[in-house]
Amino acid sequence: VGICFGKCLAQALGNKSGIRRYGSATVPMDETLVTAAVDLSGRPFLVWNADMPNETLGTFASSLAEEFWRAASSAGAFNLHVVLHHGKNTHHIIEAIFKATARALRAATELDPRGSGVPSTKGVL
Repeated sequence: VGICFGKCLAQALGNKSGIRRYGSATVPMDETLVTAAVDLSGRPFLVWNADMPNETLGTFASSLAEEFWRAASSAGAFNLHVVLHHGKNTHHIIEAIFKATARALRAATELDPRGSGVPSTKGVL
């Protein structure tokens, strides 16, 4: 699913002309605080600093959250940093990660009214 999401995002963005390129968001959820930062650079990389307190959430393997975002960033060719500042509830952590990353992606994909070209000094992403 992460691979499909990443490919769809890359296809939807095309040459990325006019977008902001960078985005970040911090999401609090009860005792949990997560930050996600995105660079739609064309260079896939995932930094994951979010150890889960439990290996499973019901029947869901907690490690699949990291694998989803690793696949998405690889297939979508974007850089993603996920940082869990603190949290004890696995459900809150996973939900905050997805919400923070979604908000960071929304910010990075918004049209930048200050520029109409590709947001790179090289002219290509």
